[in-house]
This record gives sequence, C-alpha cells and structure tokens, in this order.
Amino acid sequence: MFIYLKLIKESILFAFHALSVNKLRTFLSLLGITIGIFTIILVFTVVDSLEKNVRESVESLGDNVIYVQKWPWAFGSDYPWWKYWQRPLPDFKEMEQLQERTLSAAAMTYTASLGGKTIKHGSSSIENIDVVAVSHDFDQIKSFELATGRYFTEQESAGGRPIAIIGSEVNANLFENSDPIGKEVLALGRKFIVIGVFAKEGSSIMGSSLDNTLLIPVNFARNIMNLKSDRIQPMIQVKGNPGVTNAELSEDLRGVMRSVRRLRPAEEDDFALNESKLLSNQIGSLFDVIGVAGWIIGGFSILVGGFGIANIMFVSVRERTNQIGIQKSLGAKKYFILVQFLSEAVTLCIIGGAIGLLLVFLIAEGASSMLDFDLSLSFTNIVRGFIISAIIGIISGFIPAYTASKLDPVEAIRSNG
Repeated sequence: MFIYLKLIKESILFAFHALSVNKLRTFLSLLGITIGIFTIILVFTVVDSLEKNVRESVESLGDNVIYVQKWPWAFGSDYPWWKYWQRPLPDFKEMEQLQERTLSAAAMTYTASLGGKTIKHGSSSIENIDVVAVSHDFDQIKSFELATGRYFTEQESAGGRPIAIIGSEVNANLFENSDPIGKEVLALGRKFIVIGVFAKEGSSIMGSSLDNTLLIPVNFARNIMNLKSDRIQPMIQVKGNPGVTNAELSEDLRGVMRSVRRLRPAEEDDFALNESKLLSNQIGSLFDVIGVAGWIIGGFSILVGGFGIANIMFVSVRERTNQIGIQKSLGAKKYFILVQFLSEAVTLCIIGGAIGLLLVFLIAEGASSMLDFDLSLSFTNIVRGFIISAIIGIISGFIPAYTASKLDPVEAIRSNG
C-alpha cells in the first residue's frame, strides 16, 4: 500500500514538473478544460439557484392550504379553455357559507388584489404596488412577520375601517427613516391609516412577496373595488385542521362548493381547487428537462476540453519517448509509466476545473449583489466539478498513457523525441 501511495505522489510531482516546463502548452490545455467546467457548472448553478428560488416561492403559498379559484393551476388537455372562462368567480358570500359548513377547515380568508397601483404620502409616491384586500383570517393562512405595528382587529376587519399594512419597500420609499404608524397614505383615491409594516421578505419569482404590498380589509375594499371582476383575481384560501390531509380537505370543500353553487350530480365542477403540490410537480418536471439541457450544453464544452487534453498528452508522450525508454531500462514498470501520464492528465484537468469553479464563484457573487437574486455555488456543484474534471482527465489521458506504457525501451531510447 505504501509503495502505491509513494508512486502516486512521485507521479503527481513529476506531472507538476512537466506542466511547469511547457507553460504555453499547459496554458492552452487549462483554457480548454477551464471553459468546459466553467460552462457546465455555471449552467447547473443558475438552474439550481433558480429552482431553489421558485420552490421557496411555492412553499410560501403553504403546503396545507387549498385555493378555491376560477382557474386551475394545471390545465387538463380534455377540457376546453372557454369552459374555464365561463366559470363564476369565487365571492365573499361563498366564503361565508364555506366557513359555516366546512368542518375540516381551521381558517379561511377571501383575497382580491389590484396590481400596478401608485401609493402616495405627501410629496412622495411609489408605483407598481399591489393593493390586496383580505378578510380577517388572512394572518392565519399567510405566514408573515411585522417589522412594526400590528394586524387588523376583528372589529376593524368586520367594520371595513380605512386602515392598511404596508410592505417594506412601500415604507422605505414613502417614509424613509420616519415612523409610518398612524400616518396616512393615498391609494385608489382613498386615504388609509397605516397600522403596521411587513418585515422585508425579498424578491419572489412567484410574486408572493409582501414587500410591495398595501394590505386593506376587504369590507372596505368592496367600496372602491369591483369584487366581481376578473382583474382582481379573487380567491378563497382555506387551511385545514391539524391532522387533516389536503385530499380530505379538498373533498370536503368540493362537496360544500357544489352544494353552495347548486350543481346537479351530473354537472362538472365550475371551480378549481388548487394546491402548491400541483406547482411543485410541474416545477420538478420543468427543471428535470432544464437539467438534461444543461448536461448537453456543458457536455459539448467538456468534450472539446477533453480532446484538447488528449491531444496535448499525445504530444507529451512523443516528446518524452526517449525519457520513457530510459525509465523503462532502469526498471520502471508499465503501470508506473501509465500512472505517471494519467496523473499528469488528471492534475491538468483538476487545475483547469478549479479555475473554472473559481470563475463561477466570482460571477455568482457578483450577480447576487447586483441582481438581488440568490445565485450561489453549492457544495454539490463544487464536488461535481472536481469529479467531472478527474473523470475527463482519466478518459482523455488513458490512451496516451497506455501508449507510453507499451513502448519498447530499446526503440524508445533510440527515438529522437
């Protein structure tokens, strides 16, 4: 065992010496494998970071929440789109009936939103804000924290008071460093008194962040919004009791909704019961396809780098033929020559891979700071990069190394290199 470890050590040292002697060749070889590893690991890093962000956004919707809506999140191929279009929108009265008759529900809220609105305070304003109207149990459905202030009381929600909770971006733009609690903001032509500020959540691909939100009671919103409009995307969000599965909650809701809408047994549902699992399944399938595409794109780059390494190794064997002959005449075994050249190829690939990984890390850090997007080089991708580098080194270096190990010592010594 000790002999083999010593052999590997000597082979690696020999490889470093050979690489340092031929600097230009080493640089060109490193360039090919660096570009290959950089390309494939950058693709995986972007895909992994994107998938992580999307999944976190989906998880923020709640894994035990059912959304009663007009449109499904996953469309069936055998159901015409115009039938979805003809469906009625969920309304506030239906939610009240669901609250009375759904035994498996722990909490329920009606939500409706208008996007792209301008909010003002004094001479300050902020655009592209979501004005979201909710019924009282919203805080039991949606997980959030308040940086300051409080949530609506039951009396405020029922009475439809002109009060609001604002997102962190709204607070930063309208009030800067001053305390917003008790101050007024203007939205949809009405004044609202700020009673709370949501803690900063960061950007979300699914658009579920509360940072750019103005939250108001739905009983006030009915005076300034058309709750029967598709534009406000009305929905009823239902959270099940502890121990109740989503399947059980869905069946309970389906039965009550069909009864509320007086659908006959033969009639199809005219509503959708959505849950985050539907999106998770679609996301998993999508990123599986993207992952395969990443392997294909990166594979071509790695292939080019591998051919470059193999070519350089053949040149190295030809130049050192005389030296190989001397080594073999002095008693060097075939496996020593084989390991020697394989070590050189693997070392070259690992160095190139390390440089490629360093470039990915630097780009990920720079992109994260500039784009406000969490792009990070994971430990899995680092290990993957080194393993791919080593495998490419072994594959591209094996034939040249095997050729070197099979050289006849007499003929090799006679060679001019």
